[in-house]
Amino acid sequence: MTQAWHNPACMVAAGQGESGRRVRRGSYRMRLAMGLGVLAGAVSPVFAAGMQASPHAWHEHAHHKKHNPNVLWHLISKCRASALRVGYPPHPCVEVDDPMHPAEGYGVLKDLAGRYQYLVMPLARITGIESPLLLAPAAPNYFADAWPARLYVEAALHHRVPRDQLALVVNSIDGRSQNQLHIHVDCIKPSVHQALLDMRASLTTQWQPLPRPLPPNGHHYVARWVDGATLSVNPFKSLAASLPAGDRMALHSLIAVGAYAADGKPGFILLSGRVNKRTGDVGSGDELHDLSCAIATSHGH
Repeated sequence: MTQAWHNPACMVAAGQGESGRRVRRGSYRMRLAMGLGVLAGAVSPVFAAGMQASPHAWHEHAHHKKHNPNVLWHLISKCRASALRVGYPPHPCVEVDDPMHPAEGYGVLKDLAGRYQYLVMPLARITGIESPLLLAPAAPNYFADAWPARLYVEAALHHRVPRDQLALVVNSIDGRSQNQLHIHVDCIKPSVHQALLDMRASLTTQWQPLPRPLPPNGHHYVARWVDGATLSVNPFKSLAASLPAGDRMALHSLIAVGAYAADGKPGFILLSGRVNKRTGDVGSGDELHDLSCAIATSHGH
């Protein structure tokens, strides 16, 4: 263990507080935020190293992606091993939370796709949205864990981004290439942002079909509203509880879009698409993301 991690404050951050109670290590992300100069363009050396390391590691295995659905599992396992050796950033990730307890921890990895997209993955072996582990009583709320990872998108953009321009996405079993649960964190398409704004008044706290299909492909989604700046609702459990008899989570995508209520209070719009072979819908919520992050780069920032 390096000298820095002998500091009591660092030990609490790592989950080894004096009381013996584990504490999720959100302080690493807070240190990054401070090192980023409040995202004003000054990138800390630690963050810069992480951003450079992660894409290289992803490229290292990219040629296997189409043939090996376990690439992300291999990478997140490397991240955990690196974190356990107290190497930061925990190559190839930029962050690993709670590596001592993989059933609750997660890692953040720069995605190969796009300049701004990041992936948040459990350290545990969870194949995807269909896994019953996500619905267990003590299952972590991985969407809630993933929402603060928008910091990395903002850092890559060198400025803050309004919450309603960002979304977390999990694809269906047919709409993904990897068999390790991964939540995509990135900007939404401007057309999706406007469509959701137009339909916001129709949303309630119950899942229901959106009045109109969403761009860019005209696919149908069900949606619900969640109040709050953070995700107090577990989207996996909420969606599962709403499915009719005979339906399966494997056939669904799941998306959490940051939002504002009409009175300006923060919240989320949860969305779910469903595989429909007749219409060519494979349940890929990624269709709502914009790898160029145009919504956040076209306003004079």
